[in-house]
Amino acid sequence: MHNVFPSTHPLVKHKLAKLRDQRTEPKKFRELVRELSALLIYEATTDLATDPVRVQTPLAVTRGENLAEKIGLIPILRAGLGMVEGVWELMPSAEVWHIGMYRDERTLKPVAYYNKLPVHPTVGVCLILDPMLATGGSAVACVDILKNWGVSKIKYVGLIAAPEGIQRLQTAHPDVPIHVAAVDDHLDANGYIVPGLGDAGDRLFGT
Repeated sequence: MHNVFPSTHPLVKHKLAKLRDQRTEPKKFRELVRELSALLIYEATTDLATDPVRVQTPLAVTRGENLAEKIGLIPILRAGLGMVEGVWELMPSAEVWHIGMYRDERTLKPVAYYNKLPVHPTVGVCLILDPMLATGGSAVACVDILKNWGVSKIKYVGLIAAPEGIQRLQTAHPDVPIHVAAVDDHLDANGYIVPGLGDAGDRLFGT
């Protein structure tokens, strides 16, 4: 699939297997989501632009590189919140802007209920954080919001994606790379990813 990057890293596969296990309790589930998020964001940010800098080491002056662009993390509430801490550990200066959406269980369409983005963009790159790319409705709506805000460099970072969600996001926004731990088989009649891991938000927050 074009512009879709499922991780092949052994650590990601190992932690994802534990995350899927229905016996994994919320505390451990949150830890695994945080760890997986850090691993996935490492892979998703290999093309970020940098600027050269001079660094004085204890022995000599050498050349180094600093990130050139301001990064914005966009967790889709509520499940996306579980991914923020893991990403922040690697990029503590990243801004976090929340977008709240929920999926109407009858229509399976996204319903936006929270958006506090400032009038003008404050970042150059937006990383959408959402564990499950299922129907793709929330992801498409989030990208719509960010592009209307004025950001053109956007990446989607999640844990598991269904082929249906990938197709929908790619059809609407083919320029947005999709970075996930795994691509699963399909959606069931209720719009849940199979084999998946259940409802990520419920398992994160113990509800």
